Amino acid sequence: MVAKPKEIHIPKIDPIVEEMKGLMVYHRLKVKQRTQFSNHLESLSAKERSKTLCRIIKSEIKSLKQSEDKIVEQVYDMIMESKDLKSKYDVITSIDGIGKIGGIVLLHLFIKYPHANQRQIVSLAGLDPIIRESGTSIKGQTRISKAGNRLYRGTLFMPAMASTKHNAKMKAFYERLKANGKHTTQAQIAVIRKLVVVAHSLYKSGEVYNKELYKITTGIQAE
Repeated sequence: MVAKPKEIHIPKIDPIVEEMKGLMVYHRLKVKQRTQFSNHLESLSAKERSKTLCRIIKSEIKSLKQSEDKIVEQVYDMIMESKDLKSKYDVITSIDGIGKIGGIVLLHLFIKYPHANQRQIVSLAGLDPIIRESGTSIKGQTRISKAGNRLYRGTLFMPAMASTKHNAKMKAFYERLKANGKHTTQAQIAVIRKLVVVAHSLYKSGEVYNKELYKITTGIQAE
């Protein structure tokens, strides 16, 4: 059966979104390379720690960090040049703990999937929980699907951890999970998931993060 012309929908590709994605994937690669160099430097034994080798590795680490910062600034400048993107970015980064990189990644996620609801956006980030089962009736531990783009999961880890220190809601949420016996990794993933949901809600409404509103769910007096 041949589809009629009016039934054929060609996906609209936003060049800004695609460029943002390409730059952030490249940024992720640079971070991975820098981590490898740092780990190698730490793993060197006393005999292997020649001054020349250490100097070379430290130079590589410094160069990679500069490349990372340059990439982030390029994406940030793209956002600042667009009134619409800037307003959405400002809403996302109004959340305590969400800095420049976290704001960029979340903005990219939301504008790439403009019609996704909260459940779908969590799934697209690969953060939806699934139950690992053995046999037909034994319920195992909960883990994330990792079905979405790894760019989001990997880049949002640090902002999530920052939010557990600087955001009263996320700190209380994280500590409650730990107190209830959740493993550190499980609690961290739950914080990332909640950050995505809160940021998505603000992105949709256009409202900035309101401490007075969210303190009700934590029982902690907002500053």
